[in-house]
Amino acid sequence: MHEDDLVQLEVLGVRRHPGDDELVVLLLEPVGELIVPIAIGPTEAGAIATAQAGVVPPRPMTHDLLRDVLIALDVRVRQVEITELVGGVFHAALVLGDRRTRVDARASDAIALAVRVGCPVLCATDVLAEVGVEAAPATPEEADEAAAGGNPDEQVAQFREFLDHVSPDDFERGEPGGRDRGSTSGGG
Repeated sequence: MHEDDLVQLEVLGVRRHPGDDELVVLLLEPVGELIVPIAIGPTEAGAIATAQAGVVPPRPMTHDLLRDVLIALDVRVRQVEITELVGGVFHAALVLGDRRTRVDARASDAIALAVRVGCPVLCATDVLAEVGVEAAPATPEEADEAAAGGNPDEQVAQFREFLDHVSPDDFERGEPGGRDRGSTSGGG
């Protein structure tokens, strides 16, 4: 995949859908303020959340082990790429080392590794266009403030606050954001 076809995302965190308890990882494209929600399984959700919280398990978990193996082999994870959405399933790739070796991965596993190694998470622009949803202001006053421009730092802080309280059900899209390939629990 060509770099021009990719957009960097920020891993916001894991949320639980209040209606059906489905877990999603929310990714933010900061320029257009689009959110990419990816349904994931409980194991991957826990792996992402604990790494983001800085929790170090007493023994390595699966994603910690993978990180440790790559470090021991002196292989750097350059980036994670969410490459496509096929039949509601997100596909991803790990890009490794100076030779940029690509390894197929589930999006949830790739993201769990990315938060551990601190590498960028990129998304194909066509996937972003298909599933990215704009965060809508919660009140008409917030919509007026957003239209007026306002302080960018304040807008980002307000947006992050919004994301802390949002659920996938809040998005006005008639279809789910998609599923992560390989899930056994209906998620990722």
